[in-house]
Amino acid sequence: MTAPGRAPLLVASNRGPLTVVAVEDGDDEVRRGGGGLVSGMQAALSATPEAVWVCAALNERERALARQAPNGRVSELPLVADALHGDFDVRMLPIDAQTFRNAYNGVANSTLWFVLHQLYDLPTSPSFDAAWRRQWASYVRYNRAFAEALAAEAAPDAAVMVQDYHLFLVPRMLRELRADVRIGHFTHTPWVTPEYFTTLPDDIAAAVVDGMLGADVIGFHTERWASLFRDTAQAVTGATASGVRVFPLGTDADEMHKLAGRRSVDSELRVLHDVVGDRSVIGRVDRTELSKNVWRGLLAYRELLRTRPEWHGRVVHAVYNNPSREDLPAYREYTARIERLAQEIDDEFGTEDWTPLLFDIGDDYPAALAILRRSDVVFVNSVRDGMNLVVLEGLVLSERNPAVVLSRETGAAEVLGDDAFTVNPFDVGATAAALHEALLLPPDERAERADRMRTAAVRLPPIPWFEAQLEALGPKSR
Repeated sequence: MTAPGRAPLLVASNRGPLTVVAVEDGDDEVRRGGGGLVSGMQAALSATPEAVWVCAALNERERALARQAPNGRVSELPLVADALHGDFDVRMLPIDAQTFRNAYNGVANSTLWFVLHQLYDLPTSPSFDAAWRRQWASYVRYNRAFAEALAAEAAPDAAVMVQDYHLFLVPRMLRELRADVRIGHFTHTPWVTPEYFTTLPDDIAAAVVDGMLGADVIGFHTERWASLFRDTAQAVTGATASGVRVFPLGTDADEMHKLAGRRSVDSELRVLHDVVGDRSVIGRVDRTELSKNVWRGLLAYRELLRTRPEWHGRVVHAVYNNPSREDLPAYREYTARIERLAQEIDDEFGTEDWTPLLFDIGDDYPAALAILRRSDVVFVNSVRDGMNLVVLEGLVLSERNPAVVLSRETGAAEVLGDDAFTVNPFDVGATAAALHEALLLPPDERAERADRMRTAAVRLPPIPWFEAQLEALGPKSR
């Protein structure tokens, strides 16, 4: 058993609460991470003396910083301490670049993500050969580095909250090193049927499930994903997954209004209004990520304009995409494909006084928030999504009592219920019809639906969401 450390509460995640970037003079600058989820975990850690967040160094600058720090505790370096304000400690793991790339790109993002979102083109992929097995060995080493760091940092009976598919093996590894700690694992992705999960090699499927079963509490966003995991655990290992719980993450309305109320967002909103005028806006904020289904979303909008010409000149589809995983060829090809389709839609329908599609790929958060504030219809048609916080944020931020057109394959569909227009994400025609219905929804009914959905969207914001998982772990044993 590893000797105990001092931290009574730990969070483990691939990406931590800090990023290191180069500034104009060539020096490093440390920036504190944002977003509701990060803020929620930060708040819990800040309230616990000697809490530690364990994460990976994501680039060479961060690895260099981690190697300089005593035991990887970058929070002890002046550059980082100024950004953290002493709220909690951060241990950053300088895992070698090759191991990190193999674990992160080769297994986490190109294998596990594809399995859990059902993205494989099964006639041709996956193929688990010797090269892939070497990547899997890196994933094992990567998870073991986290488990060993957590074991060294955790105080007796500490609560350890492990996040997501990058770290599926950590709970079992940590349990073998420290039988005394209380371990939670939360999966932010969807889960799949046992049949689809076992596209993975048999030994790998068993290792993933057994790794997760090392946790005392295994969390998912919805009962659907939780139930599928129970089925998978039984089918793959014969085990009954008794610690599976549901914690549906919501959005923080106050935090979102604070972000969306900034002058930079007001400025973007004025620009947007100049273009759309009093037309109805179908708003979409997403990533160019394969599971987000931007391609079929654009096809559905084109179908709406082709089959419902009464909307010509009366509607604008505002689409803002953050670039995603540009180092993977499949994602670069997909981005180019949706850019071509967007241009085709503009060429087919655009006129001198009507721009039917506002399409942008970039990293401009104020522009994205402006779209959510102006949306009459919030549109999300993911192939699969563990939750999808954007639709919840859109409900909170829209100043128009928005209707929602939502993929039934998102966790948010379970949260929002029948007040959203739920669609089969593969049925372009039905999605176009749902957009039409949403645009026609009478104002009174739209307001009533939006009000009920907003209530559901904020039911478990990030801080209570995280605290509910801590409570589920139970009290210390002594």
